[in-house]
Amino acid sequence: MSAPRLPLRDELFLLGHNDDTGHPHIHRQALALGLAGAVLIDLFLAGRILLDPTDDRPAGERWLRLRTDQPVGDLIADTALAAIRHGRTAPPVKAFLRTFSTDLYERTRAGLVAAGILRQHTRRRLGGLARTDTYLPTDTKWPVIARARLRYLAHGREQPDHHTAALAGLVATLGLTEHLYLDDDTTTLTTRLTTIASQHHQTVRHITAAVGDLATATYR
Repeated sequence: MSAPRLPLRDELFLLGHNDDTGHPHIHRQALALGLAGAVLIDLFLAGRILLDPTDDRPAGERWLRLRTDQPVGDLIADTALAAIRHGRTAPPVKAFLRTFSTDLYERTRAGLVAAGILRQHTRRRLGGLARTDTYLPTDTKWPVIARARLRYLAHGREQPDHHTAALAGLVATLGLTEHLYLDDDTTTLTTRLTTIASQHHQTVRHITAAVGDLATATYR
């Protein structure tokens, strides 16, 4: 498909919300963790970071390490690079996700507004005393493009590139497959997307799994 390619976090943010109401499909904290994972995955795919081996580490833990601190030209991604570079020690993946996700939902939304992809809508009630802000796509093509990539993968109409395979893994892990508006059975579709994601980079799979563990904990 020839279509604009947004950062992985931006596509995940769009898929994580209702196109018509702007309401998030899942807990905002869980989505923020997914956004943080998406930032790390984009940095890995851009050749900026890698994960240390598990030797002499607690079971299941992986540490982030810079491959190069060359900026990628994206404010949020470059902030993540700086956080890793200036940390006293290389951070474990889960610890980084927890910390970096703190205000990432708002920062991602602000970036989409600045780019003209989202527009803020304000509704006043009770004589103007109560105010509700929603953020809706300026053009439905943006979430449609992201969903279309996943649809083509799920139906075998397109070979999965690493970016879209990672999006498939995050969507499946966060429980967003039922909101893709596809006709497929949700369980079958989730399995299909997970299978596609599992065929790509082990590092991406590890980051996605860490997102899943932390996101699940937000509901406990």
